Amino acid sequence: MDFVNQTLRRFPVWGIYLLGGLYPTWLLYNGVTGGLGPDPVKALEHAMGERALQLMILGLAVTPLRRLLRVNLMKFRRAIGVVTFSYVVLHLLVWLVLDVQIVSQILADIAKRPYITIGMAAFILMLPLALTSNNWSVRRLGRRWKQIHLLTYPAALLGGLHYVMLVKGFQIEPLIYLTVILALLCTRLSFAPKRAAV
Repeated sequence: MDFVNQTLRRFPVWGIYLLGGLYPTWLLYNGVTGGLGPDPVKALEHAMGERALQLMILGLAVTPLRRLLRVNLMKFRRAIGVVTFSYVVLHLLVWLVLDVQIVSQILADIAKRPYITIGMAAFILMLPLALTSNNWSVRRLGRRWKQIHLLTYPAALLGGLHYVMLVKGFQIEPLIYLTVILALLCTRLSFAPKRAAV
């Protein structure tokens, strides 16, 4: 893993933000040019949501990868989190602005459709994570910063449940995502006694 870690050390953190910005730009271009199929709004909404969930899983996997496989992605963790939140915001905006559009319908959907309620709850949990993902907040909040960022775990779980509940019929892909999230959360629990013993 030395070669992998040496390569990762050479890759700049701003590269994560650049790649993160290129993907929705590419999707938007495909939507405008007809590359997203007959329903580009739904395709864009789904793509942004799924990529956000994938990045959330990657963020959860940073510590297990370092501990179990010695792959060190720690310097990218904050950037991964910021890009993840950006994708969640874009996913939400596509639904609000391009899909539903009617405020009363939006409020009714949030109240009456459980998968939307859960998705909104995940978004709300992510807000303090995004607002405190900066050096000033780390210095200002001290130990409370780590406590706030424990919200990552329920937010990821709710994100996985949101995906499982929104699909129609039995589909294996959302269940795989939820299983991976649960496995990573269990891995974090298994690391907790080691931290307490130090």
